[in-house]
Amino acid sequence: MKPFAYARPADVGEAVATVAGEPAAVFLGGGTNLVDHLKLGVARPDLVVDVRRLTSREITDTDDGGLRIGAAVTNSELAADRRVRERYPVLAQALLSGATGQLRNLATTGGNPLQRTRCVYFQDVTTPCNKRDPGSGCSAVGGYTRYHAVLGIPAALPDATSPETCIATHPSDMAVALSALDARVRVLGPGGVRTIPFPELHRLPDDDPSRDTVLEHGELITAIDLPPLPAGTRSAYRKVRDRASYAFALVSAAVVIADGDIRIALGGVAHKPWRATRAEEILRGGPVSEDSVRAAMAAELAAAQPQPGVDGGNGFKIPLVTRTVVATVRELTTEERA
Repeated sequence: MKPFAYARPADVGEAVATVAGEPAAVFLGGGTNLVDHLKLGVARPDLVVDVRRLTSREITDTDDGGLRIGAAVTNSELAADRRVRERYPVLAQALLSGATGQLRNLATTGGNPLQRTRCVYFQDVTTPCNKRDPGSGCSAVGGYTRYHAVLGIPAALPDATSPETCIATHPSDMAVALSALDARVRVLGPGGVRTIPFPELHRLPDDDPSRDTVLEHGELITAIDLPPLPAGTRSAYRKVRDRASYAFALVSAAVVIADGDIRIALGGVAHKPWRATRAEEILRGGPVSEDSVRAAMAAELAAAQPQPGVDGGNGFKIPLVTRTVVATVRELTTEERA
């Protein structure tokens, strides 16, 4: 582990100014992801700025009927909150499927969506990785690809040595649910306060795989807002993994159905939580049946690029995504009929 300086500022403004003023500084919240990367040598900051006790640890009702979740609220606290369980079950289910109780007791609302990929090559500093070391190449291409992306990949994927190549997936379950809920992220940075629609927070690799989000250096998440949902809204999260214990998703789906509208977000399939906007457009305003969902998902997945690999590749994810979404919709529509 590279030695680093540690700072605990007096308030959020000081924390933002401190990180913004030091190019190699990072924020520390619960530390469940960052500390691992410090130990592995993946993260090598000069300064770590502790913000755990600076942001809010409260969940408050908003005037419009939604909820505001302070960035320091732990995943355990959020999953256990009665308002979340009753009004946003998709979020509670995603949180409970994401990690052990010990980790949920530490992981925060502000930090969980910002966790970095669990790609085995990203976490192994002896292998080339464009996300960790831009321009070094992507060891995942043609390698171990079972957990890697099939969506958000250019039709003509550059070869493994191209500096823009990255097929890693985002690991957060919570982020998939927040995308389907159309949450909004409140951010404080050197330029002041701004709000980002959650589906726009994360980015595809494009020309810089090292950047996971649209946040600028020094910007800190202070809260996440959940919008009010119409009466009768139904939502659920379904996660498919290699083992029943706390493993990362091969494929996951967050589905929200309300008033003739449907929102679908996918995990385990792209560099970011993937909002299935094409499928939503096809299903919106029409009947939501197993056949219509299969047809909509076929359109959504038409541009998918399964990756070959030494482990047999990840082409199995394409039919698995459809089956997972269909099963989730079936669960919700059965509840409605009941």
